Amino acid sequence: MPSRDTLDRTARSLAAARRPAVAGWHAVRGRARGSARRVGAFVDRVPLRVRLVVAMLVTVAVAQVVTGAVALEALDRYLTARLDGQLTSSARTTAAQLRHGVPPGGGDLARFNLPGAVYLRVDDGNGDSVFDLPPPGGQVPAVPADPTTVAFDAPRTVPGTGGGGSWRLVVEPVPASNATLVMAVSLSEQSAIVTGLALIDFVVGAVVLVLLGGVGFLLVRASLRPLRQVETVAAAIADGQLDQRVPQRDPRTEVGRLTEALNAMLARIEGAFRDREASEAQARASEARMRRFVADASHELRTPLTSIRGFAELYRQGAAADTADVSRYMRRIEAESSRMGLLVEDLLLLARLDQQRPLQRRPVDLAVLAADAVHDARVIATDRRIELRTSGACVVNGDEPRLRQVLGNLVTNALTHTAPGVPVAVTVARDGETGVLLEVADRGPGLAPEHAARVFERFYRADPSRARHTGGSGLGLAIVAAIVAAHDGTVEVRTAPGSGATFRVHLRAASAAIPKTGATHQCRVGHPAHEAQPARASEPTAVRPPR
Repeated sequence: MPSRDTLDRTARSLAAARRPAVAGWHAVRGRARGSARRVGAFVDRVPLRVRLVVAMLVTVAVAQVVTGAVALEALDRYLTARLDGQLTSSARTTAAQLRHGVPPGGGDLARFNLPGAVYLRVDDGNGDSVFDLPPPGGQVPAVPADPTTVAFDAPRTVPGTGGGGSWRLVVEPVPASNATLVMAVSLSEQSAIVTGLALIDFVVGAVVLVLLGGVGFLLVRASLRPLRQVETVAAAIADGQLDQRVPQRDPRTEVGRLTEALNAMLARIEGAFRDREASEAQARASEARMRRFVADASHELRTPLTSIRGFAELYRQGAAADTADVSRYMRRIEAESSRMGLLVEDLLLLARLDQQRPLQRRPVDLAVLAADAVHDARVIATDRRIELRTSGACVVNGDEPRLRQVLGNLVTNALTHTAPGVPVAVTVARDGETGVLLEVADRGPGLAPEHAARVFERFYRADPSRARHTGGSGLGLAIVAAIVAAHDGTVEVRTAPGSGATFRVHLRAASAAIPKTGATHQCRVGHPAHEAQPARASEPTAVRPPR
């Protein structure tokens, strides 16, 4: 029994002998993987249309080669089987003719109905040739040394001598003798037929491949056109043209379904981008409005505070020489304090309205409120023609003090920003079956569209200098818009340069409102010379800025 050291040495020897083989296998596998990666990288760089056309041509070429090979093999077998039958029949007939010996000169033995050159030889029982009939040209088959070893009536293929091609050979015994007939026919004509057919198959196959390659390229190109359109649309979208879409296709096809899904995705992406852009624009606009609001509010508060501080310092420094000066300084301080208080009250009112605090709603007749507002305005502006047009009672559910403030602000806005003598008309009428229309119109200079677009912004004024004699704080129309919105109504302005301005407030009528009677009731307060006129339709204009 071998020792343990001997077994260990044997195991180490086997392991050492195995290492080169394992290392070689790993090296071969690594090279194969590297070649596969390089081939894959090359294929990835080839365009898809080229890969499809090449794959189609390779498939068709392989199919043609296999089909041609099978067809040629079948044809060769068929021709060989037919030749074998003819050769065997001719050999039997010739052997029967040799029953009485070989005729002088071969007689009619050379008359064979076989395709190609024919070789004939007759051997006696000792294996010696007694008759030999070679074909023209001197090419003969390589006949076995002992033809009797070849099975009778079993043709076989033998080569020719001197490179004479292949022959089909058969051995047939001569009846009533020990002689043997050896007959062979050349396969050159059969080979020519098969070779010609192979050549035709090759030429036709090449032409078919060329035509198929051209047609396939055009078809693949047409089939991949939707993908190129997708590529074009994707590039356009990457450049920022988010409204681009892939042309629609038949939804029953794969491309059509892909197009529908892609367009739906692009629509959602565009919507998301548009929403984000709108949100960013809204945020920027809100920030800009906030900055303007803070700046305007600071400006409006700084003016009265500066006045109050200035008069206080004058008083402290002893500039008030007598009681009259002290009284005048105190009146100015009181006036500026009142102005600042009104501004703060307006801001507090807007803050409460923004918080959507509930209003004290009850039935209110806007016609009555309009008559009061017109009466107050005619008392203040005695040189104005201020008209009131109503169509009977127009009752709404609302907060009476706030609605009075709406009317007061609108009328004051018209009086402040129009020249003396410019007429103002206040109209209250039913707006359909469920609404009430309040309209304040003047025939002043009107406003440009860029100013009208910011009509209801807080602290906004058309005059950038914000002088006191050209307007108020810029909160009047903002308060109007907030109060109307709190009453679930809408307010709009129609204006154009040189066409005056018309503010229209639409409110919902109260459910218990008095039905319209059809008669037109017109109120006049103040100067009797200011005759009432029929209500005029306001022309559609742009929006008027707050004053």
